[in-house]
Amino acid sequence: MVKKILIANRGEIAVRVMRACREMGIASIAAYSEADKDALFAKYADEAYCIGPPPARASYLNIEKVIEVAKQSGADAIHPGYGFLAENPKFARACESEGIKFIGPSSRVLELMGDKIAARREMIKAGVPVVRAPRSVCWIPVKQATWPRVSDIRSLSNPPAGRGIGMTIVANEGDLASALKSTQAIATTTFGLCDVYIEKYLPHPRHIEFQLLGDSKGNAIHLGERECSIQRRHQKLIEESPSPAVTPTMRAEMGAIAAKAARFVGYEGAEPWSSSSPTESSTFSK
Repeated sequence: MVKKILIANRGEIAVRVMRACREMGIASIAAYSEADKDALFAKYADEAYCIGPPPARASYLNIEKVIEVAKQSGADAIHPGYGFLAENPKFARACESEGIKFIGPSSRVLELMGDKIAARREMIKAGVPVVRAPRSVCWIPVKQATWPRVSDIRSLSNPPAGRGIGMTIVANEGDLASALKSTQAIATTTFGLCDVYIEKYLPHPRHIEFQLLGDSKGNAIHLGERECSIQRRHQKLIEESPSPAVTPTMRAEMGAIAAKAARFVGYEGAEPWSSSSPTESSTFSK
């Protein structure tokens, strides 16, 4: 029975979680940076602890400090909110090793589904339709003739790419070598990985996300979709729910597939399930 939750986040999301805690009779703990000592969420919580100076890397992203405060305050669980450490498998694993409930997916699921290549393999195993991708490659200075043909492939990205980072569209055969180099450079700098993922590019897909809810008993349901197709630089600008392009029949079919995927990997928590790039989401285009 969870009696006390530390919210490893700030601002509006932290207040929302704390409000839910009050309604459920659960004590809430705020973890705040020095810059947020007078913020609403720090005052609204039942208890509040400073976790470091203003830079996020020294406070809200400091796994060791967050865990230390959770243990000091006697928290049974940690709610990560969104952003910051919410999708960090290392943080989830640290909670698990300390016997603190991480309110969200397990470290195994975060690690598995946070990598595009690994996630794709799992979805194929689960029988989920995916966009065709001939193979994943790691940049090696070999002859161009050994690389995949541009007629088969149009899009490159690195496996854990998120928020549109590292995506490159290849339109001509002669651009493939430079695209591989630049994509790998971004992957190495941003994620510390040199792997490059290649897939077919579909120019006019719709980016549809389904909201999922899963529990520790293996149950998973969907709560409808949101339309995220209006983007700039592969990053969402507007989210609309429900999608004007999704019919009731399509919603039932897509929702069932999304819930099936969640059950297959053992997902627990509330999280939008979709492809992480506009090209992959074309599986569900109109």
